[in-house]
This record gives sequence, C-alpha cells and structure tokens, in this order.
Amino acid sequence: MKQEISILGCGWLGMALAFELKNKGYNVKGSATSNNNFDKLKAKLVTPFIIDIKHRENDISGFLLADILIISITSKSIDDFKNLIAKIENSKVRKVIFISSTSVYHNTNEVVTEESSTKKSALTEIEHLFRNNDIFQSTIIRFGGLFGYNRQPGNFIKSGKKMENPEGYINLIHRDDCIQIIEQIIVRNAWNKVLNACTDSHPTRRDFYSKEAEKLGKPQVIFNEKSDNNYKIINSQKLKDLLDYEFIHKDLMNY
Repeated sequence: MKQEISILGCGWLGMALAFELKNKGYNVKGSATSNNNFDKLKAKLVTPFIIDIKHRENDISGFLLADILIISITSKSIDDFKNLIAKIENSKVRKVIFISSTSVYHNTNEVVTEESSTKKSALTEIEHLFRNNDIFQSTIIRFGGLFGYNRQPGNFIKSGKKMENPEGYINLIHRDDCIQIIEQIIVRNAWNKVLNACTDSHPTRRDFYSKEAEKLGKPQVIFNEKSDNNYKIINSQKLKDLLDYEFIHKDLMNY
C-alpha cells in the first residue's frame, strides 16, 4: 500500500509534485493559500486544504494525518515554524522533507558542500528546528535556483539594470529534477540527511544569461564589469551518490 503524503505549500513546485505523486499512486493531500489553487488540487483528485502557518490557532490535524510531510513554503517565521513543529509532533507524521535553499551558504569563491559553513539566518534556524527534532525524522533539501516550464531564466533579467557578478557561476535546478529527487528520497527512505541539489553544470552568469536573453529575443544583457564577482559553486555529489541519481537537465547551456 502506497504511503500517505501531505504537501504543505502547493505553489509552483508543490502543485506539480502533488500531481506527480498522485499519478504514481500515492494518497496525496495538498495545501494552498488561495481558492484558485484549492480548486486546481481538487480537480486532480488531490485532497485539498487551505492552510497558512501564520494562522497558528487553526486546526490542521486532518492535513497532518499522513506518513510523510513535505514542506515547500516561503515563510521564514521561526515562531510560526515552532508552532507547526509542535503540531507535527502530535500527529501521525514521522518523516518530513523540508525544502530549503542554497542561499544558506556564503559566497566563498569556492566549491560548497553540505559540510561548508552557513549564514546565520532565519532559514538556517528553521533548518535546525527540524534537524534537531527527535520525535520525527527530517531530510533537508537545499535546492539551487528553480527554473523550468513557465519560469524561464531569461525572465530573471531586469531590463535596464546591470547584472552583478558576470564571472560568477550559476547554481540552478530544473523542476523536473526537484520532483524526481523528492520522490527518490521517499522511495529510498533517505531520512535524517542534508542534501544539496543543484544541476551538474555551472556556467558563468555572463555566458548563461547572454544565451538566455538571446533565446527570448531580449536586448543584450548589461553587466557590471566592476563587480567583485563573488560566487559559490554548489556541489551535489552527496545526493548523487546517496540516491544513485543522474540529473535529467544536467547541462544548463543546452537544456
């Protein structure tokens, strides 16, 4: 029997994930913060809920009636997460996937692994709340910048504004890979892990965004040639070894 999975935050990534897991035969609950997304979930036979963790008084026990909870929301409120974690502790959920970001790392002008130091921030504090919990198991996925489908990198370029760090490097991941990685964590029971998730190639910002602008027929990108060119290169070898994973979209200059 397939496990029951609840996805907190069915936005651009979470909704596509919900549909994929539902198609794979999982029993899926999904949360939205708008009636529009609620209706989209319902139409695809994902059991829908309206949940916003800032409304701490709301009863979400029905949503937390699941084996696995996947958290894919943008909130950085430590107090709201403390309240959420208390509710998880009192629920059926004993396995959590928390979607984090490679923004937790400093720009060190070198290759960054899961062992590298992180910034002091709300996001790292929230990560620690999950990692240090002894009631349920958590795996933290630090995704690079998300792209794919209607989220084209060329649209990240701001018209008329100089782009910083042209000789810095790109750390991105396609939504297809995000979804497959999450599913493989579930299939392989890869719990109590911290994993970087970024595609294999890291072109310079100059090369990549020049290509993306041309692809969309946009004006030539203006770069700040006096920039310090600070960067980091995210290494995802730990994830690849653990999950025996090969990226679907591995070459950012030819995807």
